[in-house]
Amino acid sequence: MTYRVAMDIGGTFTDVVAYDENTGTFEAAKSPTTPRDLTRGMLSAIDKVVENAGEISFFVHGTTQGLNALLERKGSKVLLLSTQGMRDVYHIARGNRDRMFDLHYRKQQPLVQRADTTEVRGRLNWKGEELEPLDEAAVVAVAEQVKCGSFDAVAVALLFSYLNPAHELRVGQILRQELPADIMVVLSHEVAREWREYERTSTAVLEAYTGPVVRKYLSKVQEKFSAAGMDVPVQVMQSSGGVVNASFAREHPLQTLLSGPVGGTAGGAAVAGLLNLKNAICVDMGGTSFDVSLVLDGKPDISHEGDADGFPLLTPLVKLHTIGAGGGSLAYAEAGGLRVGPESSGATPGPACYGNGGTRATVTDANCLLGRVDPTWFAGGSLQLDVDAATSAIGSLAAELNLDPVDLAGGIVDVANAKMAQAIRTLTVEHGLEPQEFTFIAFGGAGPMHAEAIAQELGIREVVIPRFPGAFSAWGMIGSNVRRDFVHPFFIQGELLDQDSMVDELKALGRRAGSALEDQGIGPAHHEFEYSVQMRYQGQDYALTVPLTAADEPAEEDFLQTICHRFGELHESRYGHSTPDAGVEFVSLRVSGRGLLPAMTPKPFEPVAEAVGKRSQRVIFQSRSWDAAVLRREELPVGETVEGPAVIVEGTSTTVISPSSRARVDENGFLIIEVGAK
Repeated sequence: MTYRVAMDIGGTFTDVVAYDENTGTFEAAKSPTTPRDLTRGMLSAIDKVVENAGEISFFVHGTTQGLNALLERKGSKVLLLSTQGMRDVYHIARGNRDRMFDLHYRKQQPLVQRADTTEVRGRLNWKGEELEPLDEAAVVAVAEQVKCGSFDAVAVALLFSYLNPAHELRVGQILRQELPADIMVVLSHEVAREWREYERTSTAVLEAYTGPVVRKYLSKVQEKFSAAGMDVPVQVMQSSGGVVNASFAREHPLQTLLSGPVGGTAGGAAVAGLLNLKNAICVDMGGTSFDVSLVLDGKPDISHEGDADGFPLLTPLVKLHTIGAGGGSLAYAEAGGLRVGPESSGATPGPACYGNGGTRATVTDANCLLGRVDPTWFAGGSLQLDVDAATSAIGSLAAELNLDPVDLAGGIVDVANAKMAQAIRTLTVEHGLEPQEFTFIAFGGAGPMHAEAIAQELGIREVVIPRFPGAFSAWGMIGSNVRRDFVHPFFIQGELLDQDSMVDELKALGRRAGSALEDQGIGPAHHEFEYSVQMRYQGQDYALTVPLTAADEPAEEDFLQTICHRFGELHESRYGHSTPDAGVEFVSLRVSGRGLLPAMTPKPFEPVAEAVGKRSQRVIFQSRSWDAAVLRREELPVGETVEGPAVIVEGTSTTVISPSSRARVDENGFLIIEVGAK
């Protein structure tokens, strides 16, 4: 067994990266995604990088099965079980606070209808103490309702179960005894042992809605891969940026909801480590979407709560902001003006220049008309672009808007770039972060083509294009470690803190995390733990996660003063102000356990020995035509400097350098674009 293999399954292509542990070399490949049976496309992609599946020592992949089921509303039929009197918690939800003045806002339809929500007697108080025993006979009746109603899953969300899960555990035990094994039972305290009744209920519903789909998919993947001769367990990327084996993911499918996109963030953190970067903006531009995430202090920016298509969820996940902007985004006229996206031409028919029958103008067609791609060697030579078809599509829209086709093509690219720059501001400027203080890491099939222009829009001076940008998410997965996260409620005001109790609870969480890592096959010698507390000022509604140096740090004599100062600094950096004299309170304790996999020792980057040779083509920037060099990236040696304008092509993407910038190849084989250097 000599190969580590990672795979990212997209809507059009399945990307695969293999690392040869003997030679220290990487190889990337693409294979068409097969929607009816994804395993066919996966095995086809593996065949391009590994001759024998039995040689694979580690396999990890990102899946969007759960996310797609949610976005397309093709999830499971769910029954929601709540405490008597709490039936409407899920449907009342929260007010429209973030978009209060949006007159077009429409609240998402709940994933569970009110008729499919039922109640059971049994009550705990706010301390987790039992006020009324659980009505077990009613739970048995619920099981009959599930069987008669052809439900696929049951979400159980009982009041105050995050403090005392006894009632939920008993409900789960009864339901699993009474129901067939293929009906999924989700207990809210197991997916989110945190306060906020609606958010915890929503999280349980999301797991129940998407879980059966993910379970079936992962079972099929394991079965097909085992039949193909792969003996190692299938690993799955989590939304938090770590990996877990498929057996765990089947039992906790919600943790894979953002499995695919976060691979790019994990790769961004790895690139930041190689280049000794503190902060970086990671952008992934494909054919349909544009994903933005951040690396802060060398680590992915992870939140403990988020949003999935309008539904809140309480689980560790990389902060991602996604908009409908990609190479296939359609350009159209509206109210006499130009609009770009979010509607996409998709894989079929795709952009007009693909020659598959598309007739509407897209971003890729605009780049084709502007000469910013190599039409004779697109996607590694696998596709010949039809420049005439792109010109015709752009020309039709230009006539409608009474514009010159070249000017319109430039306008399409500018509008798309402006939308993507605004998406980046959503994660930076709106949170008090200055984009100029970040390095820009661009990947995806279309990311390197637009990276420099977006960076100029934001005032960023350096752009990094990593190797294999079109398969970079898979590259990021291949170096990720196993990760397990645990949380424990710990409500207490600062002046009443029992420091010994906090230490005991943190150490107990650490033991749970260590045991969970051992269940994933990682021995204690390879464990790392990060401890933190969630804090807020007294009277605040939301808390910040404040890191600890160790589990026993709270035992230090001046701990309260130290942690309050640390919290104040974090509050200042996040919100621009702090109140040092205000009282604080603790909300919960957290631990992240990481299982460190064997480190990779890549071979130093070397260009290919045989060069195709330089050539040039006309490229348009700012309505002016330039003679630009067209270069093969794999031929560029370490230290090579490329003066703009230039078009650098490779198998998975195209990088565009404007006349005002230059690029160089560093020792890792990365392209470093110096924006505006000329």
